[in-house]
Amino acid sequence: MQFVVNNIPVTIESVATDMTLLRYLRSEQNLTGTKEGCASGDCGACTVLVGSEGPDGRVYRAVNSCICPLGSLNGKHVVTVEGLGNEGQLHPVQEAMVQCHGSQCGFCTPGFVMSLAGLQLNSDALSAQPVEEQRHAVIDAISGNLCRCTGYRPIIDAGIQSLKKPAQMINIVQEWKADAPLAGNPVLKEVDCFYAQPSDEAELQALLRQCPDARLVAGGTDLMLEVTQLYKTLPQLIDLNNVSGLNTVTVQSDYVEIGAAATYTEVEHQLRDISPMFVRLLSRLGSRQIRNRGTLGGNICNASPIADTPPYLLVLEAELIIGNAAGDYRSESVNHFYSAYKQTTLVAGEYLAKIRIKRSALGDAIRLYKISKRYEDDISAVMGAFLLDDQQQLRIAFGGMAAIPKRGYATEKFLNQTTWQRDGQVLSQTLEQACDILRSEFSPMSDVRASADYRMAMACNLMKKACYEFIAQMNGQSATEGVFDHA
Repeated sequence: MQFVVNNIPVTIESVATDMTLLRYLRSEQNLTGTKEGCASGDCGACTVLVGSEGPDGRVYRAVNSCICPLGSLNGKHVVTVEGLGNEGQLHPVQEAMVQCHGSQCGFCTPGFVMSLAGLQLNSDALSAQPVEEQRHAVIDAISGNLCRCTGYRPIIDAGIQSLKKPAQMINIVQEWKADAPLAGNPVLKEVDCFYAQPSDEAELQALLRQCPDARLVAGGTDLMLEVTQLYKTLPQLIDLNNVSGLNTVTVQSDYVEIGAAATYTEVEHQLRDISPMFVRLLSRLGSRQIRNRGTLGGNICNASPIADTPPYLLVLEAELIIGNAAGDYRSESVNHFYSAYKQTTLVAGEYLAKIRIKRSALGDAIRLYKISKRYEDDISAVMGAFLLDDQQQLRIAFGGMAAIPKRGYATEKFLNQTTWQRDGQVLSQTLEQACDILRSEFSPMSDVRASADYRMAMACNLMKKACYEFIAQMNGQSATEGVFDHA
């Protein structure tokens, strides 16, 4: 594989398939400014910028190098803290960090600098915005960076100050282009370990025919934890990032189609005006570094009962387009996709290709509530999704309340066949009856995040809250519009 590290082209002939970018930078390149803190994408000390070619030129995004597979960097430009600045001059972010006293012990500082450098690189539109808008952008950029010393204020000040300087481009040899792409279809009869990067679904399907048990990776924000936290090896990986059609979001008049390998950041850009409630949820799903690599398809297929996006897709009754090694496709409602804890209806040789959502469903009244110990960058204890369609029919789904993300069909049926509101007022007694039914169809567990009793109490309260907000919306009154909660 070939890529660029701080403007220096690098060619690698052989490397472990599950080698992380962080491990390579520190052990092979001796670029130790990039730190290892958590090895799970939580602290941001390992943040680097990754540049890739897009329709509008090269785009740089901050990513967690600790959970980024090295093979995914083929043809990319990696910038570490050592690669910032020009001819002995500090980068505007580095200069601002010095002037604002944004560093104490310094361990986390390189990660903060790289996150802010990614923002500053694209700051032309921000430089003319009010300070509050700039502050919001800076906080979003560093939402995945943890500091134990300074209390963040001087770091935020440094970020805002750096936006006043002209955006500093990242140096790179413009004519450079990788001329040795990763094999899309290696000779697997002779290769037990491989990292393949197919360019289209035909190549992907050929790989799956030969190795139906190979692991699929796009963002790797969950899969790579098996390497960094459980110390497993991943001998056969198929990277979906370059598969045409799987990494795009298509908005049509009657539906939205999201490629399984499309990043959350891309989904945010495309759905910002169509589904603002979902975009707000994504801001709590993970940090900017995570959203720059994590994918909706990964969150679905991981089949975690506490994943944030499945409840939303359940109430939307989203359709999953599933391909297989033979080149065939089938369609399945997300409501039938989860079979048991961490299990789906996918079989060997199958893969999730796209998620299709009706535009009409995106126009319905939706409320999304996430209960977590930390407001940001935390796994949910309870995730509730509620939809009221144009026929005044409710749909209810929860994460964290069962072994799988689950619809509350019995509770829905009761509320939709019973008068739960009259003359613009919620009938509280009917909602209490609905809570009794909810308790009968969900059996949450107790764990480190919340007790079963707490989860059940929260689920009932969130359902009530959604109903009151729906009525307020119908009455044209001011409502909190799906304000997210934390424990």
